[in-house]
Amino acid sequence: MERLCTVVLLPEPEGEFTVEVPALPGCFSRGRSINEALRNGEEAIRCHLGSMLRHGEEVPPEGDAVLLSTDDLTEALVFRLTISLAEAEVA
Repeated sequence: MERLCTVVLLPEPEGEFTVEVPALPGCFSRGRSINEALRNGEEAIRCHLGSMLRHGEEVPPEGDAVLLSTDDLTEALVFRLTISLAEAEVA
């Protein structure tokens, strides 16, 4: 089974990127480049989902829209990643 996840990359002043997953509160990561941030974000999602599944928690649905707080937001990159839940279960 696969899940589509939206990730938001926020550029940091030092040149790195913070990764947020709006549908999974508390799921964050970082990376020195966009590619590294996306790879780290995928791993964070798999670990987060794996933990939820192991603890019998319901995985929240991915919405069609993502709500971003724009109070301090000047730039963001938004990606949709396909994550295998089978990989999350064994991670």
